[in-house]
Amino acid sequence: MVKLTQQNEKMLYQCNECGFHYEDRAQAEKCEAWCKEHHSCNIEITASAIENLVKNRKSNL
Repeated sequence: MVKLTQQNEKMLYQCNECGFHYEDRAQAEKCEAWCKEHHSCNIEITASAIENLVKNRKSNL
């Protein structure tokens, strides 16, 4: 079950398997289900993870 965390005054959902954070609970649950089943991350799911969104913003500067 994903957990609710606070990061920079924003509530996020965290995948308990890989640790990625999401604004959307359904996306975090999808990530966790994939991680549990495949023991890996899915690039299409993790593309919307906060960690990857921040990296993409920085690389576009």
